Amino acid sequence: MLLDAGLNLILLNISPGEGGEVGTAALSGREAFFRNSFQQALTYATGLAAPMIHVLAGKNTGQAKTSVALFIDNIRWAADLALEHEITLLLEPLNTQDVPGYLHSLSDQTAELIKQINRANVKMQFDFYHLQIMEGNLAAGLSRHFDKLGHVQFSSVPGRHEPQFGEVNVHHLFQHLDEIGYTGWIGCEYWAKHGTVTGLTWGADYGIGGSESLG
Repeated sequence: MLLDAGLNLILLNISPGEGGEVGTAALSGREAFFRNSFQQALTYATGLAAPMIHVLAGKNTGQAKTSVALFIDNIRWAADLALEHEITLLLEPLNTQDVPGYLHSLSDQTAELIKQINRANVKMQFDFYHLQIMEGNLAAGLSRHFDKLGHVQFSSVPGRHEPQFGEVNVHHLFQHLDEIGYTGWIGCEYWAKHGTVTGLTWGADYGIGGSESLG
């Protein structure tokens, strides 16, 4: 179907887990589940020629606690497997309003994890929605973490709809990404407010009428 539509699958998410989990890579006692789910994701990614996998860390709950050390070990193991297939792993800071207790919620935290993991194919997934809620000053954040950027996503804040409904100036940020030399993908991750086609009016300046991604 991807080939028929002339599309590329650029990334996929690892399984979030079970019972409301938001990833298991950092959860003590879930090591076997994580490794099995990562190998499944790697099989899908290689079969579908997807160059990136977003790896969810997990959050503290009444039943499980997150561990930075375990997360680093698991991501190193996964990155070494992924490297054989030229696949990049993405780590995304998730905001504390939507995902309380998540292992890393600030871009600097994610950058420090990437530094400690010390694998060239582990990068940051920089989502305007999450990081506008947590930090703001998105252009500065993009510049600060440029060497670690693997993928960029956007939506409105608040509401997580198309960008024209929110406070984030995506046109300025797209221009800033060009200026700092970013050549990766920019993905839409939003819920259409009034329908997909109607919502794509934000893309008129980019010649977009029926696509939901910029490359």
